[in-house]
Amino acid sequence: MEPVSGDPKKRVCYFFDSDIGGFHYGPGHPMKPTRVRMTHSLVMNYGLYKKMEIYRAKPATKREMTQFHSDDYIEFLSKVTPNNMNQYQKEQAKYTVGDDCPIFDGLFDYCAISAGGSMEGAARLSRDKCDIAINWAGGLHHAKKGEASGFCYVNDIVLGILELLRYHQRVLYIDIDVHHGDGVEEAFYTTDRVLTVSFHKYGEFFPGTGDLRDMGSGKGKRYACNFPLREGITDENYKRIFEPVINQVMESYRPGAIVLQCGTDSLSGDKLGCLNLSMRGHANCIRFVKSFNLPLLLLGGGGYTMRNVSRAWAYETGLAAGYELGATLPINEYYDYFGPDYKLDVRSSNMEDKNSVEYLERIKNVVLEHLREIGGPPGIQMTDPPLLPRDEVDMDAEEEERRDPDDRNRRLWDKGRQRDDEYSDSEDEGLGGRKNERSHRAGATTTNKNNENSATGGNAAMTAEGKRAGAGFGEDEEGEAGGDVGEEDEDEDEEMADNEKMEEARKVMASVGSVSAGGVGAGAIGGGDDTGDAAGRAKSTDAGEKTTPGPVPTTGVAGPSNVTNGASATTAVQPGVPAGSGDA
Repeated sequence: MEPVSGDPKKRVCYFFDSDIGGFHYGPGHPMKPTRVRMTHSLVMNYGLYKKMEIYRAKPATKREMTQFHSDDYIEFLSKVTPNNMNQYQKEQAKYTVGDDCPIFDGLFDYCAISAGGSMEGAARLSRDKCDIAINWAGGLHHAKKGEASGFCYVNDIVLGILELLRYHQRVLYIDIDVHHGDGVEEAFYTTDRVLTVSFHKYGEFFPGTGDLRDMGSGKGKRYACNFPLREGITDENYKRIFEPVINQVMESYRPGAIVLQCGTDSLSGDKLGCLNLSMRGHANCIRFVKSFNLPLLLLGGGGYTMRNVSRAWAYETGLAAGYELGATLPINEYYDYFGPDYKLDVRSSNMEDKNSVEYLERIKNVVLEHLREIGGPPGIQMTDPPLLPRDEVDMDAEEEERRDPDDRNRRLWDKGRQRDDEYSDSEDEGLGGRKNERSHRAGATTTNKNNENSATGGNAAMTAEGKRAGAGFGEDEEGEAGGDVGEEDEDEDEEMADNEKMEEARKVMASVGSVSAGGVGAGAIGGGDDTGDAAGRAKSTDAGEKTTPGPVPTTGVAGPSNVTNGASATTAVQPGVPAGSGDA
């Protein structure tokens, strides 16, 4: 493993959940989630875990999935199992579940893991926690709003793009799977905030969409770009069309972030694919898109020859981190799958390339002309992104960290102050045998004359000046707040008037219930303790991640995070320990 020369260092976040390898579509089905676990085994044994941060994402919830999918469809996925599927015959037909998209044990959990990784990867990119986020369990681009399709149930790509759109005016989606990315294109077909570009086999091939003339509609006109291919395209020809098209997209659209679906069924020798790309030809797309230095979300997708899928994705993980992996595969738990040569490379075959140079040039010129007609990036009136609960928790914590310590302490003290519409301690002085002892304010040297009245059983009274000064300041050692004592030459008539007012106040308070001996909010004014009022939450290191309330600190200042790189939503994997071997 050698560093790629001249490649700037990138912060890479890699999402993996070991449970993904435990799901099975059924005997004979070409889709095998185990390929993601094989990829991870290569990533770990090549030592790439030392070059990036590895997380286990929190699975997406039903509510998060319904940001795109219909409520009844997600409810169906969460309830149906192989044991009760006969009770949902009507729903299976409605949602096209049963053949290519079978019902298997843990179906909803599988969808939640896939979607959760893509959403959290997008969230970390939006909050500048990383430059590249990787989720090989994602990239399920065929799923529709209320329909399963092409082995895909929940469209994690759309959910990830929606997360990016909260912070970016425009998002570019690129699809290099052999199949057309119909689910993503359909989701954003009428908007100019997402430009979709798909390079795919077209003509009597699933899903049958992705014609050159499909360019979007309404406000999204010309913001859907399709490049139909014929069988057997080689690395050289693919590069000849890919780089000019993406260059023109970047010039005309100027996106704020990029989502790249890296389906490996475009590799040579795939069980369902019919293109002829080598591993390095496929990886050249990642290398080229990475060179634009924009936030990049790398996702999986198709790929049905497991040994080739894991080779390609491991190699592309290395490129994302800035390292070229060695040709000889390291020993790993799936080592026998890679025989007989046990090499990393996936080579092209000698199949015929039916994409003539004339055909590719003609299609390329049409696509480039459509892109030029965009005439520059669309103007988007951006507003503040809608805040989710996890955002508010993190924003408060980050604001406290940036604030000057003296100012932060003052704000915490202010939070403990008594509100103006509450009774202050000074307003019930003299009731229940309470007395003014001595003011602790600077310059106060005399005691209130009313102390003598209190000693003989009279009600304590404050002077008019003492009432004004004692509304919110000063507190004795027992937590009783008091005001300035009256001056010795205070007019006796004013004292009598004050006594009458206090007597009236006493009658009013007696009618609504007496104030506690400690006063309203005792300890909340003056020198009171601000511990309870300033209790905070343990914060997440990433506002975009799904957080849960943390333990209440024992001090008034919000405590530091007790989570490393990922908070409660993601578990950071310790270097040298494979993800999934236990929460860090």
